[in-house]
Amino acid sequence: MRTTTHTTTRTNRTTVLAAGLAVTAFTALVPQALAQDRAAPDRSAATPATAPDVRLGSCEAGRLCLWKKPDFTGARQTYELSTVDIESCTPLPGGGDAQSLANRTGRPVTTYQSAECQEAAEFETYPGGGIWLPRSPYQVRAFKIWEN
Repeated sequence: MRTTTHTTTRTNRTTVLAAGLAVTAFTALVPQALAQDRAAPDRSAATPATAPDVRLGSCEAGRLCLWKKPDFTGARQTYELSTVDIESCTPLPGGGDAQSLANRTGRPVTTYQSAECQEAAEFETYPGGGIWLPRSPYQVRAFKIWEN
């Protein structure tokens, strides 16, 4: 029994020591990361640090905004929860497409390459907390806004 207690105590000490070191390392890195974020130009979270400087488009809180061209340029379309059926496929008007978007709806949004929201083509879901995507990996032709 003593051997088991001794081994358990050693394991607990090792676990506590490892956890303490991890917290110390994390605590040291967080201020550095925050300082870098504050010093960096205003960029989309989805834009790699090596990408050219892209200015965010205008998209008000509570809206989904889609731009015809990359980097938030070209014609912009906006959608609000009051004008869209939740969890229903919404094709872009006139067979249109978009290449950049901002999701400020507060709800997850799935964009589709297919105008019928078919999952056989490309699709991606973006969180509703405020994502800015300057370059979609495919032409967006439809979307669904989901319940939280």
